[in-house]
Amino acid sequence: MRLSRARIHLVALALLFLSACLPAVPTEYSAPTSSPTPPATLTPFQPPANTPTGTPSVPRTSTPDPRPARVLILSIDGFRPDAIEMAPMPTLLGLLGVSAYTLKARTIYPSSTLPSHASMLTGLCPGKHGVYWNDYIPILGYASGTDIFDLAHAAGLRTVMVVGKEKLRQITEPESTDVFEFINDRGTVVAARVAELIPQGFDLMFVHFPTPDWMGHEYGWLSPEQLSVLFREDEALAKILSALDASGLREDTLVIVTADHGGHKTTHGTNLPEDMLIPWIAFGKGIIPGELETSVATMDTAATAAWALGLPIPPDWDGQPVLEAFGLPDEPHPGSRCR
Repeated sequence: MRLSRARIHLVALALLFLSACLPAVPTEYSAPTSSPTPPATLTPFQPPANTPTGTPSVPRTSTPDPRPARVLILSIDGFRPDAIEMAPMPTLLGLLGVSAYTLKARTIYPSSTLPSHASMLTGLCPGKHGVYWNDYIPILGYASGTDIFDLAHAAGLRTVMVVGKEKLRQITEPESTDVFEFINDRGTVVAARVAELIPQGFDLMFVHFPTPDWMGHEYGWLSPEQLSVLFREDEALAKILSALDASGLREDTLVIVTADHGGHKTTHGTNLPEDMLIPWIAFGKGIIPGELETSVATMDTAATAAWALGLPIPPDWDGQPVLEAFGLPDEPHPGSRCR
């Protein structure tokens, strides 16, 4: 069968048209100039598991806003950092791998329970909050200045305090806490009550385990008796985390585990490293795991909680948010900020 001249011209024109419409095929593969967007199910801080070797990681300064929905601060009274392994505390040891932490944070001087907790929650040095007493003395009133509970309550957030020593009531006024409970018992009992309160919801919660301090004064710091209690407090922490899981709140919660002071022999309150060094362990929403390079002071706990909740940090606070924990540029810390 022979094609006519006219039909040949028509076929040629059709081929030319198709070749113009089809995309050009590259002669060799070119790698993409940017990394693919991670799937929505992955957190913004970790690359997908199949990211090719050599793909640049996302710069820490470009991390999306990692702020959590709520903050829980747990203070273990008289908790020295070196007790974590000695006790041991398996829950906390396991959490270190997913935490931003330092075992060299510093408390204030005098390193006593009420003044130290006042600095932890007001973001202020003792010279500003004025709490130098260490007993429950209602006539002396409350810590001066604006504390983290004042800020949260003024913003309409639900605030909860559950403490094992009544004197901690004097850190913040009753009107700044929606729930305040004093439980004169072991951390395991405190944790059981906290587990009951968690399903009711909260935006800011402070929990205090008192027993390690009691055992330190009775038997000595790092004594078998105190270490045994710290092992039980670790179990109490696990109970609180289980309650967060059961309520569906843990994913969006920032948890900070810390202490008011350490101790030596059967006392504390001095400027010895055994008394002054405390753990500061943050895990949960937005945290970049790893040992912190920045110096951390106890006043930074209030500032970090305020920043995480989107609350304004008062200009007179001595504490600064530990932004390194969230993979963000950290402002220089002046080291020991209280005289």
